Amino acid sequence: MHRPTQNRQGAIVVVVGPSGAGKDSVIGFVARHFEGSGDIDFVRRVITRPSDAGGEDHESVSGEDFDTRLAAEDFAVAWQAHGLKYGIPRQALDRARAGRILIANGSRAALGQFRQVFPRVAVVNITASPQVLASRLVARGRESEQDILNRLQRQVPDIFEEPDVTTIDNSGPLDVAGLRFAALVAGLQGISPEAVQG
Repeated sequence: MHRPTQNRQGAIVVVVGPSGAGKDSVIGFVARHFEGSGDIDFVRRVITRPSDAGGEDHESVSGEDFDTRLAAEDFAVAWQAHGLKYGIPRQALDRARAGRILIANGSRAALGQFRQVFPRVAVVNITASPQVLASRLVARGRESEQDILNRLQRQVPDIFEEPDVTTIDNSGPLDVAGLRFAALVAGLQGISPEAVQG
């Protein structure tokens, strides 16, 4: 059913959106949906955050170790946000060049880097209503009320008009947003998006 990996142009799907929009949940849905598909990879980010901080599965490193790896060009893309440093391992670029479809939790501020480095980029912008964002951020209990306000007020680049961006509203049931995302991934695989709904 899948097109042979070696005959397909690889791509990275960069998932962005405000905190509380449910990016990790939507990525998790897509991971379960495509479980067993050998040509889709989920990128494990390197972050200067404790491994037990909750949220995504990531490689936890110290700030010093991150800087050392950055200087050694171990990252294909790297950025800073909310007092943390984030890196996409360089091996992800090799996998995309080999024809694989990668899915990575990214940052709107780092999209320029992704577009410059990777041969093919699709951006999925996960959004939710302000009320939903605030309630989710409070519920996860990782930040103070002031930190939450700062996140919601953070100014970010406007990406909605970019041709490679698909915006998905995740204010409602997870499967609605998840199936829209899965259809986009199926299109990159060369599968009819309509087949995802079945």
